[in-house]
Amino acid sequence: MVDDVVGDARRRLGRVGVWLMKARYGVAPIEVTRRELARIEALGYGSVWAGETIGGREAFAEYGSYLAATERIVVGTGIANVWARPGVTMQAGGATLAEAYPGRFVLGIGVGHPFQAELAGATDWRPLSTMRRYLDEMDAGVPARPGAATVPTVPFPRVLAALGPKMLELARDRADGAHPFNTPVEHTAFAREILGADKLLIPQLSVLLETDPAVARAKLREGVAQGVQVKAYADNFRRLGYSEDEIAGRGDRLLDATRAWGDEEAIARRVGEHLDAGADHVLVTPVADDLVSAVDVLERLAAVVGQAWGTAR
Repeated sequence: MVDDVVGDARRRLGRVGVWLMKARYGVAPIEVTRRELARIEALGYGSVWAGETIGGREAFAEYGSYLAATERIVVGTGIANVWARPGVTMQAGGATLAEAYPGRFVLGIGVGHPFQAELAGATDWRPLSTMRRYLDEMDAGVPARPGAATVPTVPFPRVLAALGPKMLELARDRADGAHPFNTPVEHTAFAREILGADKLLIPQLSVLLETDPAVARAKLREGVAQGVQVKAYADNFRRLGYSEDEIAGRGDRLLDATRAWGDEEAIARRVGEHLDAGADHVLVTPVADDLVSAVDVLERLAAVVGQAWGTAR
């Protein structure tokens, strides 16, 4: 049975949202970001997400500013990094934004990558046990004691960055769903089978408006090559049946599976494939040089994607 948190999130998110690649676009000034978020909201997308780096902008401060700059759109952390704050602080931060902006915040959390753990001073890289322990901290809260501040208790959806079966099982058992990144359609089907019908599944999809196959693949190949350097992504592709040659960048199958390129209709079709495979909500990431250009791409996509999936306003 779908609980109220998941059901409400599904209604508010709609079918298509946006994941902003700050590492590619650069960190835009807050005033520029707020202006572009208003554009995204006006285009009818259901949500906007971005990540968090250790030593970069703090997630709750930054995404609180996103919520303040908009009126309707859901804001998600993709992800808030567990190495950036204790579990009790993560829980309180999520509840604070959920109280301030009812129904408009989704907390995505994850262990990130080994170098991020090292930046936070951690020496033991065990993602699954780390996440279990962190969720225990979030759920335990702060013991009540005289004079202690009241901890917010407003419910909100939380999803885990999850690729492999064990992390997906943890997302099913201890969270409201999963937020996979850099995954093909077959992973969406794989994840839905593990999660079951009652949990959120919110994959990310990089998109490029370019109809020339050679030009599109040339622009996308660098990002694919960078992605497979991350062990978790490479392991996931192996699990899905991609060969070592394909993971090493020989051939186009992996690129074409993890990125959508072509005209607006082609990208809408790929979004639809993820939805048909079991996604609740697909986050599109425009491949562009800066934030303004990325939102220009979203504007071009909005009419076609909106007509197909009900996002246009």
